[in-house]
Amino acid sequence: MTRIARCVLVLCLTVMASLGARAGGGGPPVTRTYTNPVIDANVPDPFVLKVGNWYYAYVTNGSGGDVPVHRSRDLVHWSYVGDALASQPRWARGGLTWAPEVMAFGPKRFVLYYTTRDVLSDRQCVGAAVASSPEGPFTDASERPLVCQADLGGSIDASPFRDTDGQRYLLWKNDGNCCNLNTGIYLQKLSADGLAVVGQDTLLISNGALWEGAVIEAPTLHYSDGYYYLLYSAGSYDNETYAVGYATSKALTGPYTKAPDPLVVTSGRVVGPGHQSVVQDGAGQTWLVYHAWTLGAVGDGNRGQRSMRLDRVGFKNGKVIFGGVTLTPQPAPTP
Repeated sequence: MTRIARCVLVLCLTVMASLGARAGGGGPPVTRTYTNPVIDANVPDPFVLKVGNWYYAYVTNGSGGDVPVHRSRDLVHWSYVGDALASQPRWARGGLTWAPEVMAFGPKRFVLYYTTRDVLSDRQCVGAAVASSPEGPFTDASERPLVCQADLGGSIDASPFRDTDGQRYLLWKNDGNCCNLNTGIYLQKLSADGLAVVGQDTLLISNGALWEGAVIEAPTLHYSDGYYYLLYSAGSYDNETYAVGYATSKALTGPYTKAPDPLVVTSGRVVGPGHQSVVQDGAGQTWLVYHAWTLGAVGDGNRGQRSMRLDRVGFKNGKVIFGGVTLTPQPAPTP
């Protein structure tokens, strides 16, 4: 091989190595990023469930269907699947289907907890529907609501939780703010099939802090290293007062101690963040999923939409660690 040919070969190999490194073949890793919102549509009250390699986002029927569901491989890029709820049960009146959350009770058994209108009491109450797939169709064959505190304004925002011993529970909020009553977050055991509550319910916290106003709602219970973290939303959902707070306890049923200040608040163009859920990515990092209005389009009557957003959250020594809402590129979740 001539000297010139040798130089050409070395140059080609160098270029190939450089291209390989940029593609992840030995050079510094390329950081994937995302920018909020991850679903730029009207998707209020998002809850995300991971099943296998897929993430499913269930949302309130703000833009059609009873329980719209979206799916993603990476928590960032989402596609609309359809309406997860096959039909309303006989006790319900459709059109006000809120805050759906889903728990797996086996590889091919999923229970959807949702809020809808009870015809008998004319209150919003909690139902439970079953499907063999996380995408549905979910069916509810019940004769009455699963939870319906009609004398306390109704019951909404059901959220399932599995404790460290495997026992499953349901949390919800009494809808007292509908009729000038106090609001509180309740907890009760679920039956083995998830379709009934058993024993007595326990009131965990009630509204009372100044920033909460007349309502606390949207419970999310998360356990980490000896602490139960009860996240919740409070304030008025349709303006800048809506925010996320939390309370902690060393025991499931309390007593819970509220953090003195809200955790996730209005910031710049992100208005009224709330109705959160927590999900882990493929690397075990926890993420806070929540909705928020955009400044200048706040409220349903102002052509506003509550889009779905995603930011890192941590739990350590009885404290929730949150760096704030973001609108700039961020390191993306690990699928």
